[in-house]
Amino acid sequence: MRRWGIPLLALAGTLLLLAAGLAAAGYDAPAALAAMGRGAFGSPYAFFSQTLLRATPLILLGLAVAFAFRSGALNIGAEGQFCAGAIAATWAGVHAASLPPAVAVCWVLGVGCCAGMAWGALPAVLRVRFGVLEVITTLLLNFVAEALVSWMVTGPLQETRRAYPQSDPIAEVAHLPLLTGRLHLGFLIALLLVGLLWAFFARTRLGFEFRAAGAGPKAAEMVGRIPVLRRVAQALLVSGAIAGLAGAVEVSGVSYALFQNLSPGYGFTAIAVALLARLDPRAVVLSGILFGALEAGAAGMQRDAGVPSVVVYLIEGVVIIAVLLAGRRARREG
Repeated sequence: MRRWGIPLLALAGTLLLLAAGLAAAGYDAPAALAAMGRGAFGSPYAFFSQTLLRATPLILLGLAVAFAFRSGALNIGAEGQFCAGAIAATWAGVHAASLPPAVAVCWVLGVGCCAGMAWGALPAVLRVRFGVLEVITTLLLNFVAEALVSWMVTGPLQETRRAYPQSDPIAEVAHLPLLTGRLHLGFLIALLLVGLLWAFFARTRLGFEFRAAGAGPKAAEMVGRIPVLRRVAQALLVSGAIAGLAGAVEVSGVSYALFQNLSPGYGFTAIAVALLARLDPRAVVLSGILFGALEAGAAGMQRDAGVPSVVVYLIEGVVIIAVLLAGRRARREG
């Protein structure tokens, strides 16, 4: 209970601050929060086709960040790896028309994973070979990936008529099957990955080595004879692959094409998702749904109460700061 007390208190305090801030700004705080709730949970369509749809990439990217952080790799580049996966998946999907549907979907998702892993390989090599901290390289590669998307949709992957900065639609056989409304199979893929990562960390020796490398690298290396630097590099590769999968899922399940600003900052929001979940894969599901609900409810809050939707980013920032400060205090007291 104590483990989850800090995130819950941080969230509750953030909502109270939000209500106080809305009231101080002259808005009807209860009406605004009620509008946010209706936008996220007010109907089956709002929950399944808005909240869970937005939560799917956040869960996948949250798992990518959580895996890296828990293994001692400070991967801040999930946004760039997401973009790399989306670019590769788009290319694969555009050329998948002749494939059977199941093969086409696996092809697109697999190519997205490989692209994300390749994007995470450069920081891994720089860390192992030259000792360059991955927190710097992964962050800077985000901007490179965003520029690469812009170049792709105005160059090699631009749609046939050359009229708009976007790609041609991917083949219909490469679309992820729908579960209900707009919610697609990617949500179940995310849940499956949650179970696999939890079992990996909790039930395997290799998973223990990754956890030890993150919890106490010096002790893991000296006492446990664990190759910490190698585990950090491997964590960057796995994290990149999961983030690339998220990009592929977004292309094959939602956008069906590549265009600029495909991600509204999912990779950065995923850091908040992972931190609020205390890097536990199981809790990433709830954390991802929460942030998906915030983003889905923001539109309803703006429409029904006139509150700018950007207030959601303020909530996310306060949650991150509150969790970090509370966690640091708990460690000092412990």
